[in-house]
Amino acid sequence: MRYVSTRGQAPELNFEEAMLTGLARDGGLYVPAEIPVLGHDTIAAMAGQRYEDIAYTVMRPFIGDTFGDDEFRALIARAYEGFGHAARAPLKQLNENHFLLELFHGPTLAFKDFAMQLIGQMFQAALSRRGERVTIVGATSGDTGSAAIEAFRGLDAVDVFILFPHGRVSEVQRRQMTTPSESNVHAIALDGDFDDCQARVKDMFNDFEFRDGVGLAGVNSINWARVLAQVVYYFSSAVSLGAPAREVSFTVPTGNFGDVFAGYIARSMGLPIKRLVVATNQNDILHRCLTGEGYFKGDTIPSISPSMDIQVSSNFERALFFAYDRDGGAVAQLMTELSSDGGFSVSQGAFEALREVYDSGRVSEGETSAAIDQWRKATGELLCPHSAVGVHIGEDKREASVPMITLATAHPAKFPAAVEDASGVHPPLPPRMADLYDRPERLTRVANDLGAIEDFIKGQIAT
Repeated sequence: MRYVSTRGQAPELNFEEAMLTGLARDGGLYVPAEIPVLGHDTIAAMAGQRYEDIAYTVMRPFIGDTFGDDEFRALIARAYEGFGHAARAPLKQLNENHFLLELFHGPTLAFKDFAMQLIGQMFQAALSRRGERVTIVGATSGDTGSAAIEAFRGLDAVDVFILFPHGRVSEVQRRQMTTPSESNVHAIALDGDFDDCQARVKDMFNDFEFRDGVGLAGVNSINWARVLAQVVYYFSSAVSLGAPAREVSFTVPTGNFGDVFAGYIARSMGLPIKRLVVATNQNDILHRCLTGEGYFKGDTIPSISPSMDIQVSSNFERALFFAYDRDGGAVAQLMTELSSDGGFSVSQGAFEALREVYDSGRVSEGETSAAIDQWRKATGELLCPHSAVGVHIGEDKREASVPMITLATAHPAKFPAAVEDASGVHPPLPPRMADLYDRPERLTRVANDLGAIEDFIKGQIAT
């Protein structure tokens, strides 16, 4: 299995190289040169299997000879052994033909754990074999950072630096990043929004002297391995509802497009997904693009669903690559226009290719709060604000003949103020995290300045 850049100018890599590299040297994102297709019988055989066994079947064709069969099974087992539900990603019925996929049973209570816990295991195994150490940098709007720090803290082969927008994540999200005491993990509060954090990470990757000097690696959803691990729960949930003998649809609350793009990969592998519905909050650049208005940045407006407060959705570049029939030159031109002009128009052919797969919707702050209250009263299910965005749109988009699965991306206790304001119920943290507010915090606040960030990272590595 080989991996190519969405911008067409970087060398092809194998899985291990793509995983450890993260962002391609031409600024693009790695995608598989070919997407393997699983047969009807292979997918049908997943019914009743453990999540770990489904994960092995889905991901094995993508990893080549990076890991042996037994080694890869062991890495998967270690990744998910700390999850709080035996099913890992259980389904719960909300309404007729509408189901909630609970993705918050991992160690940091968010869907990012499914990918990050596995990446931590794969990085450690690959780097130990190579005798190398890397510096991981990442940007987070809340959940990626805590999942990365949890996955990599205390590991021998990595130093981790996570940038988050100062004052724009929930207190629980912040404390999950700032309370681990291991010396190899660092939380950086950046003066700016998430798009600034993401831009500085990309700047570091494009500063080749710094990149090579510190052995830079990335675990944001720019990293293909992140997307790959998220493909699995599309299969596990769809098979539970009768796939491949019947179609299913998914609604995905998303800001950076990685989670819904994983659904596109599952669909391309043969899973009968009818529609992938992109659910956005008031920062609705994806919804505007998918309804024909082009992809043009606006101001990022803080919301009660902060993990979706994004105007530049990195993984949308991967969707564009396939919509433009794998034309790296065309994608590179669009990204140049995004950088220079703040946006771009999508060609008619590419727009039609996107609309063949993706639908979309936008939810206001008031509708988000109302959905939290409505579904608690109707079903007893307490939704986090991001999951509420998804459920509101999923309910609107569901069809009588096709099951709709909405992804519940985080535990409500990660956003206690917003949930309590909406429902009157304060969502408690799980017992294993009950002392989170008592733990000392450790963070560094930095200006939105590339040089200052790079100097801090170099200084910490040197010590």
